Amino acid sequence: MVLGSALLWFGWFGFNAGSALGANFVAANAFLVTNVAASIGGLAWAVMERINGKKPSLLGLASGVVSGLVAITPACGYVSVSGALAIGFLGGVIGYFGVVRLKVIFKYDDTLDAFGIHGLVGIWGSIATGIFANPNVNPQAIGLLYGNWKQVLVQLQVVGITIVYSAIATSIVYWIISLITSGARVSERAERLGMDEAYHGERGFNLEV
Repeated sequence: MVLGSALLWFGWFGFNAGSALGANFVAANAFLVTNVAASIGGLAWAVMERINGKKPSLLGLASGVVSGLVAITPACGYVSVSGALAIGFLGGVIGYFGVVRLKVIFKYDDTLDAFGIHGLVGIWGSIATGIFANPNVNPQAIGLLYGNWKQVLVQLQVVGITIVYSAIATSIVYWIISLITSGARVSERAERLGMDEAYHGERGFNLEV
């Protein structure tokens, strides 16, 4: 898990900084703020675990790092380090709430916490771009804190369109899969046995039963 998270963190520099399509200031800044947001996101998750009476965990730290990475991605080409600190920290807090609290309240099945981290935190990162976009970093976008409140409205509109599109597209894909297979969810027996053994006849972690 730690090795996977580290590789993910390293790889994230590639598509955030690489999105500038050149070795320039925007790329260098994107690289920097990506690292800052990931770091503060991990710390934020650890703080939330401590506040809620638990010991900070390595799994929580890694989840917070991913939350920070998700949050900063929409904004990486437009915000400064101070903006990245705010975006990453709140990204860690929102991710923790989505995974630890929201999933328990609504009891939805999300094994990989895609909605809690990528969904909720991605929404926050998109909206935060409209708040913290700094024209000194990239003159192509000016955020709320720099006098352009309309950018937040643009970001909210884009988030809304993305949610509607994702809901419709996911429903269509789910319906098609349900027609082709016996259903989009595996059986309870396969869940308990483990899908490595249920489908491939081998144990994923070579554990004794």
